[in-house]
Amino acid sequence: MQRKVKRVLLIGAILAGAVVLSVGMSGLRKPPAKSEAEQLDPLVEVLELRTMDASFTINSQGTVRPRTETVLSSEVSGAIVEISPKWIAGGVFEKGEVLMRIDPTNYVVAVDQAKALVKQRQIEFDGAEKLLGLGYRAESEHASAAAALASAQAELVRANRNLERTYIQLPYAGLIRSKEADLAQFVNPGSRLGVVFATDYAEVRLPLTDQDLGFLSLPGAVDIRESGVGEGPLAILKAVQKGKLTEWQARVVRTEGVVDEKSRVTYAVAMIEDPYQLNGDGHVLPMGTFVSAEIQGSTTGEVIRVPRSALRGSSQLLFVDSDERIRIRDVNVIRSDSKFAYVQGGAETGERICLTALGSPVNGMKVRTLTVVGE
Repeated sequence: MQRKVKRVLLIGAILAGAVVLSVGMSGLRKPPAKSEAEQLDPLVEVLELRTMDASFTINSQGTVRPRTETVLSSEVSGAIVEISPKWIAGGVFEKGEVLMRIDPTNYVVAVDQAKALVKQRQIEFDGAEKLLGLGYRAESEHASAAAALASAQAELVRANRNLERTYIQLPYAGLIRSKEADLAQFVNPGSRLGVVFATDYAEVRLPLTDQDLGFLSLPGAVDIRESGVGEGPLAILKAVQKGKLTEWQARVVRTEGVVDEKSRVTYAVAMIEDPYQLNGDGHVLPMGTFVSAEIQGSTTGEVIRVPRSALRGSSQLLFVDSDERIRIRDVNVIRSDSKFAYVQGGAETGERICLTALGSPVNGMKVRTLTVVGE
């Protein structure tokens, strides 16, 4: 029993000694040296500015319309006795082709009557002139006969013209938009017959803002004074047809010469040749198609192009000076698109701008720089 007690006491003494020795040795160990964390300036990407000549594309949109459109109306009365098989909506006709005929019977009779009257008045005039020469007729009688002859001749011209009006034909080749009269229908002067338009050219009205006009060279009133059209910039028209994006080439030939009072835009007019491809093999551009337009702009020199993402707000850039410090400055942005902004004023060649987004940049902020090559 005493041996067990001695063993327990010995073990306890050993454990106590080990604890005391461990505490003593830990007190002798020196604490690790403390060092302050180094505060590094933010690393940013910078771009060195360069000037360039820029050609801008001006975007607009509009609806394709015919350049020449006619509402056909009857000039004489009568029943329609003949129509062309092309007299249907969508029918294509040639210049001078007869599209319909109004009953000419009364007008043929009127021409015959007028011819007979002219012959009679001519005989009377010849007799009066002969007798005047012999001294048997007064000057007034001769003048009366001359007037009667002139009146008969005028009536013959009118009768012939009315007979010609029984033929419905156009002075251009075109397409029928709508048909509003048909065979056997009786019409009076002024009755609507249909709507047709020429197929030689089509036009698109393209709205342009005042800012857009600064990058375009458009024909003015002087340029179109002679022929009504000028030599403006090219325009690419685009629309989806049959599920595919299709393009057509057009040219801006004039502006409408006024500013719209409601929208404050100026309308330029682009012209497309042979929209229905009657003389070609390209893509048909039907009237009424809504198209987007990319107009070729004029070239502007001494422009600085910067990534759109580098702009703060609408007109601020973060410049980095020679001391590697941020300088916030307003610049003159003349135009921008989804990728780039174009600056002309407020920035110089050789200056550097910050491309990295900084949370709260302030003037004088110190940065580290990494130069990138511009596109």
